Amino acid sequence: MSLSRTTTKIAAGLAAGTTVLALAACTSNDSGDDEDLGGGTSEAEQGSNDEEGDTVVIGFSAPAADHGWMGSITESTRNVADQYGDVDLRVAEGTNDVNLQISQVETFINEGVDAIVLLPFDGAAMTPVALRAMEAGIPVVNVDREFDDPNAARVTVLGDNYGMGVSAGTYICEQLGDDPDAVVAEIAGIDSLPLTQDRSQGFEDSLSECGLKVSNRVAADFTVEGGEEAAANLLQAAPRIDALWNHDDDQGVGVLAAIENAGRDELFMVGGAGSANAMRAIQDGDSVLQATVIYPSTQGADGVKLARLLVQQKALGDLVEVEVPRTIQLYAPVVTSENVDQFIDTAFES
Repeated sequence: MSLSRTTTKIAAGLAAGTTVLALAACTSNDSGDDEDLGGGTSEAEQGSNDEEGDTVVIGFSAPAADHGWMGSITESTRNVADQYGDVDLRVAEGTNDVNLQISQVETFINEGVDAIVLLPFDGAAMTPVALRAMEAGIPVVNVDREFDDPNAARVTVLGDNYGMGVSAGTYICEQLGDDPDAVVAEIAGIDSLPLTQDRSQGFEDSLSECGLKVSNRVAADFTVEGGEEAAANLLQAAPRIDALWNHDDDQGVGVLAAIENAGRDELFMVGGAGSANAMRAIQDGDSVLQATVIYPSTQGADGVKLARLLVQQKALGDLVEVEVPRTIQLYAPVVTSENVDQFIDTAFES
């Protein structure tokens, strides 16, 4: 997930009328499998975008896989590249060292790759080298964490942190909207990050539509241990909770453990990001976890597909436009027991 301060520009971009295309999100990706993420050249129809064309060399760089969601970013990117006989994907080792990531992009530039797909550790810090790539005629696809100059990327692929909060709040409103005294709690991620602030703002705005508000709120740190500690504190402070939104399914493992340890079952919980273990719990129906909101981990895979289209001078299918859009924002659907079968096979392991 995005940890960059620049992610906050998602909402700003929307407000400014940036061209945004909502794509149905498929999430990947159990590390190590070869799931079909859709498309590929092996069975492409003649004349379709997937029909094999000239080979496209794509450089890919992302942060270290120190989180389930981040691990699936690179894995799904590799998987989708493998489906295209005309894609030569060069994957740099994941790193949280900005200077190393800059050198990786410089290497791609020197090698003369056809396109670069980049999920920056720090969007602002990676902007100058991305600009150099663009000036060298190499299109850059910026994934998840935005650069601070729109000229540094030909295409930007984004999740929707504010939309996650809206989706979670809307679902809770649907369950509790007729109870003005309902107690709603929230366990956020790292509070200093704009992505967390965006999620919380969307949640607050959505709850206000049905007259509800967040009564109890704590922040964790996207880890299992942090989630368990934050949840234990929350449960101790709130003797009754009707609904709880936890921002992240990785930390949700700890949140669920704390709820179980406290023997609390009067509430229902909504998760965030869309991990496979969260979806299995929803599918089983024997825990308080009733739903989760997806933050797609296939953004790098989408970036590869878009880079291929750019270099081969193709457009997105089903659009009238003859060029690939400048910004693509992915949807944040709610996964429940009613639709979990649609998502679980491509969910990531946390």
